[in-house]
Amino acid sequence: PQVVERCVAAAGYSVGEFAALVFAGALGFAEALYAVKVRAEAMQKASEAVPSGMLSVVGRREANYKFACLEARKHCESLGIENPVCTVSNYLFPDSRVIAGHLQALEFLQENARKYYFKRTKMLPVSGAFHTRLMEPAVEPLAEVLKSIEIQKPLLCVYSNVDGKKYMHSKHIQKLLVKQVVSPVLWEQTMHSVYERKQGTEFPYTYEVGPGNQLGAILKQCNLKAWKQYKHVDALEDEEAADT
Repeated sequence: PQVVERCVAAAGYSVGEFAALVFAGALGFAEALYAVKVRAEAMQKASEAVPSGMLSVVGRREANYKFACLEARKHCESLGIENPVCTVSNYLFPDSRVIAGHLQALEFLQENARKYYFKRTKMLPVSGAFHTRLMEPAVEPLAEVLKSIEIQKPLLCVYSNVDGKKYMHSKHIQKLLVKQVVSPVLWEQTMHSVYERKQGTEFPYTYEVGPGNQLGAILKQCNLKAWKQYKHVDALEDEEAADT
């Protein structure tokens, strides 16, 4: 309870941003859950329209992700795909990105990984190219539901995936939650914003709440000093302990 009371900032990765906003008092839990349901269904529908996906990439220092995506798009055009999509959709930590778009583009990047100085590539088990313009059909349904929900100014700082900066007011939240669906997740940039402080200032305690500790692993790569004050809280383990 003391941790919750003293919390100064929150952030959530992709759909986790809704959880961060509920925690900060900006969204009601039931309304946020409904918005997430509408968002998920609309994104799934958009995914089914085009064979697409997401590719996790760990690159060398020389890796040029934009150039690799450009060449992958040209490859798609040579196959007769009009207006192909291949772009960075998630900035994770230095030298790590998720690239999303048409499946043919991602397959091309995997086949030519060495040429683009990619050390490791792995297709993610997702159904579509989230956080790219292939998700545009999901924008309107989410925008409509967010208009019908009461959004408050957060009680503490919440950082947006879209620009890595703090949300300012309710209209700002409404606008950027919609934009987030088709915009890359700037998680690495968000980590820099959250932990930016004067030299010599102590880093705060950081808690990752939920299944898995992927965000902790990313934090370790972005800011080792901040990670030393990191703890993972698995809510499911607490529930299981209460049941036994």
